[in-house]
Amino acid sequence: MLKHTLIIAALLAGTPACVSINGAVNATAAGPVTTIDNPMTDAIAKANASVAAIVAIPDKDRTFDNTVGAIDDLLATFEYRVSLFIFMSNVHPDAAVREESQAAEEKYNNFLIEVTKREDLYKAVKAYAATNPKLEGEQKRLLEFTLRDYRRAGMDLTPEKRARLTEVQKEIGKLVIEFNKNNAEEDSTVMLTKEELKGVPAEMVSRFPGNGGVCVVGLAGPTYIPVMENCENETTRQKMWMAYKRRGGKKNVGILEHVLKLRGEEATLLGYKSNAEYEIEVRMAKTPKAVDDFYAKLRPLAREKAKQDFAEFTAAKQKQTNDPKAELKPWDFQFVKNYLLKTKYAVDGEKVREYFPMEAAVDGLFKTTQSLYGLEYKDVTATKGGTTERPLWHPDVKLYEVWDKATGKMLGEFYLDMYPRENKYSHAAQWGLQQHKVWGNGKVTTPLAALVCNFTKPTEGKPSLLQHSEVETFFHEFGHCLHTIVSEAKYYRFAGTSVERDFVEAPSQMFENWVWDAATLNTFAKHYKTGEALPKDLLQAMIAGKNLGSGLDAENQFYYALTDLKYERTSDGKVDTTKIATDLYPEITMYTFRPEGTYYQASFGHLMHYNAGYYGYMWSKVFACDMARRFKELGMLSPEAGKYYRQKVISQGGTKDAMDLLKDYLGREPKLDAFVEDLGLKGK
Repeated sequence: MLKHTLIIAALLAGTPACVSINGAVNATAAGPVTTIDNPMTDAIAKANASVAAIVAIPDKDRTFDNTVGAIDDLLATFEYRVSLFIFMSNVHPDAAVREESQAAEEKYNNFLIEVTKREDLYKAVKAYAATNPKLEGEQKRLLEFTLRDYRRAGMDLTPEKRARLTEVQKEIGKLVIEFNKNNAEEDSTVMLTKEELKGVPAEMVSRFPGNGGVCVVGLAGPTYIPVMENCENETTRQKMWMAYKRRGGKKNVGILEHVLKLRGEEATLLGYKSNAEYEIEVRMAKTPKAVDDFYAKLRPLAREKAKQDFAEFTAAKQKQTNDPKAELKPWDFQFVKNYLLKTKYAVDGEKVREYFPMEAAVDGLFKTTQSLYGLEYKDVTATKGGTTERPLWHPDVKLYEVWDKATGKMLGEFYLDMYPRENKYSHAAQWGLQQHKVWGNGKVTTPLAALVCNFTKPTEGKPSLLQHSEVETFFHEFGHCLHTIVSEAKYYRFAGTSVERDFVEAPSQMFENWVWDAATLNTFAKHYKTGEALPKDLLQAMIAGKNLGSGLDAENQFYYALTDLKYERTSDGKVDTTKIATDLYPEITMYTFRPEGTYYQASFGHLMHYNAGYYGYMWSKVFACDMARRFKELGMLSPEAGKYYRQKVISQGGTKDAMDLLKDYLGREPKLDAFVEDLGLKGK
């Protein structure tokens, strides 16, 4: 998942860890924790001074650089000053720091809302635009986007309506922070006996706290997924599934429904029929109808595969339970898939993870991307980390520089924060903390990114062993990181991942292909004890089983996307989110089951950040599959293919429309067939 720490684009649219010679992390080392000061008051004062300087310029003296470019300068500077501190609300172990960071984020959001409603600043831009300047490239695009963003910020409204819009947007920002805080502090557990955990690896069960034979089982990914994949007791799986779908609680359901109502009011004030119409206007799809048409084309294709999957999984469950009448339920999916991988493909996930120790996964990803894109990574945790500019908020955190081999220039930096801990952001995401920018004097600000993951922690005498799916997640998030780091955009507004929301996942989804490529896996998948390479027959079996359940999984993604869209399509934003989620489940998926007693939306953070945009995961995957074809033709480890992709796509950021980037890269219009093949429906 991509996480923008900040909302500018949305509003305007001890001993440091050891590193091996190849850059792999020694996860057992410890490092210092840096004290971070709150920069917000000073940053706001300096930003206000910059605004005053822009509006003071006489209209006759206005130029692109002192008006439109200067606004880009002030917004970029503001982010650079505050982004790291605001980011701490997601990762810092100290509750006081997290609370101060959340308060700073609210002030930050409010300031941006106010600055986008400044009449004098808007008049300055309009005065410059009225000179009909002859601009090209990024400058032309930046002026167009600035005017568009002011319109979407309500600058054409009456002062009364604009004042109400400001109130609404500030309240939304406050509620989003509260929703995220509740999720970060979520600590739901399920009490289960060891008998109820039959099939779960004994080593894992031994680590669960508890007494008297009753275990306290948490719902974080490194616990939840192995339990769901291995537990033979269906009732246990149902208990875990239901508890997982109730995270966030009714308090977050209430917050979500309040946010949806406010978004509806926001859209109405701005003259749109719904929030979906407002949000999708500036994406690739342009209209909600285009998204409807996309799913009308895609759903029958996925349903064909889903029917095959449902029949196969049902038969497998009946065989495993010796019950010819057993019905497949949603909490069976991971268990039955794992069962089929073992029995049909001879792939045991617990054995597979022995070939993916964290060090090897990091090493493999680093080697692959350095070779593909002409990069070099340097661990600077010991020499650069722990300073005010580059703080280390936990001993697990690592800091790297990225250098371009061809020019010898540093391109940017990234953090890795890989393991779960209490009150940390609980999924996997990349934050773009600082974006590429070329200033008027020629100085270049290089990007800073942070990868926050929650992979299986190392234990005494045993390293962190990743599931193959976790390796895939790591590659996915690093795809976002590369998109941020190799940006060549001149202006902050278009740098890195500042692309259409329904395209932003394509580069990261495309990079998932490498964890299914034999040549790539052979470079780093080694047994953590013996160093033995991943056996060829096991690798072939993993690849053969890649599409197992892909139709059911696709329909599950459709469910999330179409639920999100339905939430955002009412004119007033008044929706019963639980009823919609319950009603749509049997309509969209193969399951006749209605998920009564659950409210998955309470912990579904995408609804706060991808509002009316979750469809973008499937929309962008079509392009990701198509883009990957060139690598498959030239070789997944081909530096030639990597250089071309870096040049044509990920270095460009939002300097061009995503469709134009795709056509330029592909040399043609995008096609659907690679995605259909990826589902496992060849020749359709």
